[in-house]
Amino acid sequence: MKTFKVISPVDGSVYAERPYASPEEVEAALKRAKQAQRAWQELPLEERARLVQKMADWIVERADLLGEEITWQMGRPIAHSPWEISRSFKERADYMIEVAPRALSDLVPAGAPGIRRAIRREPVGIVLVLAPWNYPWLTSVNAVIPALLAGNSVILKISSQTPLVAERYLEAARAAGLPEGVFQYLHTDHETALKMVQDPRIGFVAFTGSVPGGRAVEKAAAGRFVGVGLELGGKDPAYVTEDANLAFTAEGVADGAFFNAGQSCAAIERVYVHEKVYDDFLDALVAVVEGYTLGNPTDPETTLGPLVRTQAADWVRSQIKEALSKGAKALIDESRFPAAKEGTPYLAPQVLVDVDHSMSVMREESFGPVIGVMKVKDDEEAIRLMNDSDYGLTASIWTRDLDRAERIGRRLETGTVFANRSDYLDPALAWTGVKDTGRGISLSELGYHQLTRVKSYHLRPVP
Repeated sequence: MKTFKVISPVDGSVYAERPYASPEEVEAALKRAKQAQRAWQELPLEERARLVQKMADWIVERADLLGEEITWQMGRPIAHSPWEISRSFKERADYMIEVAPRALSDLVPAGAPGIRRAIRREPVGIVLVLAPWNYPWLTSVNAVIPALLAGNSVILKISSQTPLVAERYLEAARAAGLPEGVFQYLHTDHETALKMVQDPRIGFVAFTGSVPGGRAVEKAAAGRFVGVGLELGGKDPAYVTEDANLAFTAEGVADGAFFNAGQSCAAIERVYVHEKVYDDFLDALVAVVEGYTLGNPTDPETTLGPLVRTQAADWVRSQIKEALSKGAKALIDESRFPAAKEGTPYLAPQVLVDVDHSMSVMREESFGPVIGVMKVKDDEEAIRLMNDSDYGLTASIWTRDLDRAERIGRRLETGTVFANRSDYLDPALAWTGVKDTGRGISLSELGYHQLTRVKSYHLRPVP
């Protein structure tokens, strides 16, 4: 039996060991999902919503325990982990349950007296959710909850770094009374997951992960004419204008860049600052970053934990070294963070200046606690540099003038435009991206569109 181990970045220990699903177990799960889906679809939406709400409530009630498990599995500080469930998971689940009746209601065209016409949203069947480790609850809830509400059955395959999340989902589903087979999880390797994508019983694939991973999923689905949602990360920019509140902005940019050790697809990874406030902003930013505490994430006083694994930290180290070799300057003295050590996932936060777009740190996703900061002379230069990226997930503009932020936002090649905040998913708004960030929409009422197919009804009475 092939197994995998969860190596905790906290201390390098084996936190969990699990077997991969066998081909027979995968086949059995697909059969159960297929058999259970039709009866689930036939339940009234109100009943599906009641059961899914119970499932979500079970998870939220255990936020502290599940947060501790997240800390051990992927390294986020225990001071921050529970909020992923108690605040953000709850907010998204509650909203998608609230809007389901409206999002799934029939569209009834006007006119044609005597003829019954409607466009109805019906489930796609089985939704395969492939979720990552960095925010395992938040990335999965975007698809799991609305897919179930829409009448689909769901199979969740989550990163082998955070397998306990999938297992807790199933506990919640059973405690809530969901019919057997409506929600399942499978621990699989990548090869098996791609074979599942190719299976004709899968009606939609929701994938969150890397660009190479997204390409592999898209290739596996080719020729099946099946829906695929791909959320593939970003290299998200921030623009600090000359009228920004610098103390507020420094706090916000630092949080957007370094929360979860920068391991977020929507983290701020590059910053453009108007020349009039460049020096003052840097002073404020450095002061904030130097106030972080890097250390064991199980300590409530820790505000910056390790990266998920040493290999990830080494990638960020290589970006920093390359930038320094090309003339960049590091503003953070690493000796202020004694927990940072080569050969471990513990990495000091870093702010780089004198950077340009020839450097990897300004072009390739870092997924770690480093940002490059460039001086710009005006909005035009900022817009040009913000758009100079293969990615397009979010962009943030820090200004007192919201009309100006909206004007700039209209010219940015991105899925979401923020003003005076970053790295936040409003469940009422569509979460989407452009370019190598992928395609598809989750959250908002529009998030139901990719999890359903439309069927038109034209019912003419006998004359």
